[in-house]
Amino acid sequence: MRLLGAAALVAIVGSVTAPPVSAAPSSAPLEIVVLSNRADLVSGGDALVEVRLPAGADPSSVRVAVDGKDVSSKFALRPTGRVQGLLTGLRVGANTVRAAVADGRGAQLTITNAPIGGPVFSGPHIQPWGCTPGGVDKECNRPPQYNYVYQRTSGGSLAAYNMASPPSDVAMTTTDTGETVPFIVRQEIGVLARDQYRIAALFDPKKAGTPWDPPAGVNSKLVITHGASCDTAYEMDAAPDVLVEPALAKGFIVMSHALDNAGHNCNIITQAESLVMTKEKVIEEFGPIRYTIGRGCSGGSLVQQQVANAYPGLYQGITPQCSFTDAWSSAQQYVDYQLLRAYFEHPDKWGLGVVWTPVQMMSAYGHPNVANPITFTEVISSGGDPSRPCPGVPAAQVYDAQTNPRGVRCSLQDYMVNVFGATADGKARRPADNVGIQYGLSGLLAGTMTAAEFVDLNTKIGAFDIDYNPQAARTVADPLALQRAYTSGAINTANNLDQVAIIDLRGPDPGAFHDVYRTYAMRARLLREHGTAANQVLWRGQAPLLGDATFADDAVFAMDRWLAAVEKDHRAVPLARKILDDKPASVADRCTNGAGVDVPGAVCDGTVQAYASPRIEAGAPIADDTMKCQLKPLRREDYPVALTDPQLAALRATFPTGVCDYSKPGVSKQGAIAWLTYNGAVGGRALGPAPVSAVATGSSVLGKAVLPATGRRSALAVGLVVMAVGLAIRRGGARVARRPRTTPR
Repeated sequence: MRLLGAAALVAIVGSVTAPPVSAAPSSAPLEIVVLSNRADLVSGGDALVEVRLPAGADPSSVRVAVDGKDVSSKFALRPTGRVQGLLTGLRVGANTVRAAVADGRGAQLTITNAPIGGPVFSGPHIQPWGCTPGGVDKECNRPPQYNYVYQRTSGGSLAAYNMASPPSDVAMTTTDTGETVPFIVRQEIGVLARDQYRIAALFDPKKAGTPWDPPAGVNSKLVITHGASCDTAYEMDAAPDVLVEPALAKGFIVMSHALDNAGHNCNIITQAESLVMTKEKVIEEFGPIRYTIGRGCSGGSLVQQQVANAYPGLYQGITPQCSFTDAWSSAQQYVDYQLLRAYFEHPDKWGLGVVWTPVQMMSAYGHPNVANPITFTEVISSGGDPSRPCPGVPAAQVYDAQTNPRGVRCSLQDYMVNVFGATADGKARRPADNVGIQYGLSGLLAGTMTAAEFVDLNTKIGAFDIDYNPQAARTVADPLALQRAYTSGAINTANNLDQVAIIDLRGPDPGAFHDVYRTYAMRARLLREHGTAANQVLWRGQAPLLGDATFADDAVFAMDRWLAAVEKDHRAVPLARKILDDKPASVADRCTNGAGVDVPGAVCDGTVQAYASPRIEAGAPIADDTMKCQLKPLRREDYPVALTDPQLAALRATFPTGVCDYSKPGVSKQGAIAWLTYNGAVGGRALGPAPVSAVATGSSVLGKAVLPATGRRSALAVGLVVMAVGLAIRRGGARVARRPRTTPR
């Protein structure tokens, strides 16, 4: 009985020394924070995690478990002054992480891990998919490769660095944090999300670095490079170049992924996913990133602007050059150009009997150079055509309505079927629409196009059917696809772009389809959504398209100054307010001579001219993000010229439901819903706020009767004392029993 009592006392004392983690003795919580990503978007089995301790807690007493397995050895007080650890080997799906300190305060967090091949949030994989040689599985995975380059003391381009026989002419570089280190760069090339990534940063051969103690010179700031164009590939490709010497020299980490190259992958959700996954890897190698800056021209600007709006927080600053606002509103211009070219370039087909002049064509095209629509539609492959030659898909496997109706449909909407969904026949829903559009209306109003020409153009231009065959009728958007084009951010209304700093880089428009008006279209969207466009700084120069040879690098450093100021602003005000208030005076609109020398803004006003698009010429707002217009009745009195009865009848037959009323918002127009996931949700569902840890409710950190290390030692010591006391009591009791009785029974 006495021994049982002593054992019970040991248990009681033990429970007081290290109680269940749910019995926190103070209001200060312990927190578990995933540093490398949102806890519900982790991939590849790894996660950089921090255990944030309540005041007074002993860092050495921290115990951590994943699904009941002790992983405490992975955590320690790091040079950062924080308790951090890199978890590895996480299983696919939910992983329960629990942590506690000796006094019993603890927390629990679920980390959801996706395979290194994904998907994380993009939904079912694009199929088919071709891997380059060297993959170890169907997801194209392979061990990463590393190569090293350096800057020579004699200058020039970066040269190969031999780790086995180091060169003697390594130059030094001084980073923006004031560190002077050897200018040696490590480039990592690997595969995640079924495609190639690249990561480059300064590298110290004598010290590999850790996420809590990165290599000397690394400034914990990230630049993402991007590719160009817009296409839909079904195979791996090389990631964009990351050996950006000026940024690397200052200590920036530079990363890219093949899927952020729009010319390889023009799908907004796989673009975003690849960047989230690669950025996670960067953080797991180099530690938390202070802020991320995007860099890229053409399709690279497209990725930056549409992804920054749909997945706010992925970038803190973007520097779009020769910019496109997004893929789908730009696609409207492309398709309209194809329709107009078919009309203007084949008068024999229509029996026009007239020759269209460039001035008349401009009132339909919106651009004075009639080569602009030619270059756009010839250089960029038609993303609307499901039967077009398709990168990675043998010709025999591509869709053909007659010969291969079950083939791969290579259109952009089919590539994005997780966003748009499919109809019963398996074809992706399509948001395209040109109902009610009066092509060339500006010419009719200005008198450069006759009524007969205007009527002939609009009655004959037609559209494309779902298989991209020409048809006489106008294209009608699928209602679900139209709605999802906006909610996904595929049409970028800029509703979330007030949360990112923008430096737009522009040069004159030579008629090579990188139209200047798109910069002002984005400015119009910002003004409409937020009442200001002050977070968009405009740099213009005389070099065609690019603006200036120095812009791309200078913009990164200017953006760095801007974001550093925002970073220091700890006011309890919205981020959008900080971006506006903290913009340095040195980060302002610029005009240069094309070679880095600033000149008066009037010079650029005269040279960097903005034109328009076919829909803007048809009366659409400069914002140019109305995919389907609301309609109004077609009335004779709305036209400045007299229409004959046959002409009016022809227009009414073409527009039986009316013509565009651009005084009203577009049909289904709305802002992007931030951070949509398409896993198990065609059309997307909002992820909501990132998961946070909660006070643990289990009986212990490890899910069984195991105490924190300090608690176990304390409980053991107290238990031994109690057992000793118990034994002494027992022996003392025996002696008392043998003692002569002094009282009667």
